[in-house]
Amino acid sequence: MTALGASPVLGVLGGSGIYDIPGLEKTRWRRVDSPFGTPSDELLFGELHGQTIVFLPRHGRGHKVPPSELNFRANIDALKRAGVTEIVSMSAVGSLREDLAPGTFVIVDQFIDRTFARDKSFFESGLVAHVSMAHPVCARLGDALETAAGDLALPIRRGGTYMVMEGPQFSTKAESELYRSWGCHVIGMTNMPEAKLAREAEMCYATVAMVTDYDCWHDDHDHVTVDQVVKVLLANADMARAVIKQVAPKLRGRAEACAEGCHHALDNALITAPEARDPAIAARLDAVAGRVLGG
Repeated sequence: MTALGASPVLGVLGGSGIYDIPGLEKTRWRRVDSPFGTPSDELLFGELHGQTIVFLPRHGRGHKVPPSELNFRANIDALKRAGVTEIVSMSAVGSLREDLAPGTFVIVDQFIDRTFARDKSFFESGLVAHVSMAHPVCARLGDALETAAGDLALPIRRGGTYMVMEGPQFSTKAESELYRSWGCHVIGMTNMPEAKLAREAEMCYATVAMVTDYDCWHDDHDHVTVDQVVKVLLANADMARAVIKQVAPKLRGRAEACAEGCHHALDNALITAPEARDPAIAARLDAVAGRVLGG
């Protein structure tokens, strides 16, 4: 694992095709085991402009794992064990706003988590912790992504709320209208509990939400189909690769822990007294919480 004072290691979570980044060198796929189960796939290690990058295809190569069956804990734990210090999540989403057309990239800053069938924490009975999620994404990473997308003249929106649904079915129209009334901007199935677990693992996290459709609320787009989504998804993948290539050198300069506090999220989070902590649970948390557990 990478020490906080060392050069950052950029983790990328995304879909098929994004890992095929022009200029990515010294590539190798490597299995990383986790005590929380099996990650979605092997991890792709490489270098881009001198920046170490670790890519994990969220659904596995070939898109084999549906959202509700993703082992989010194993994915984040494996990235942490691989030395990753900051995560950029590339995620396909539906738009809940007229002005966020397909092809738009949204650097979200808030989430509403409506998932219900997923393990949402590394901590459990025997070792309890509560991290803050008031600001669930790293503003420093968001700044770098906004600059990178601007350099590429991509259609970008900074800020917005990502509504995370369970899936795998798309929304009903009534649900879509409800989420619009809540002030949500985009909807997807993958960023929770991913962002929560990244915070618990003391990793910077930011999302580039890539709009593929208008969900079903829009009168002209009331039937979301996989064919429509995939068509825009492929075009978005080209832009996503360009964003990763552009942002990588912008992240090399950090030599200390993130000023946003991401790398110290557990400083005041552990609530179980040291003498009451379950040793078996603490052992599983050697990567996630080793800094504060003394591992």
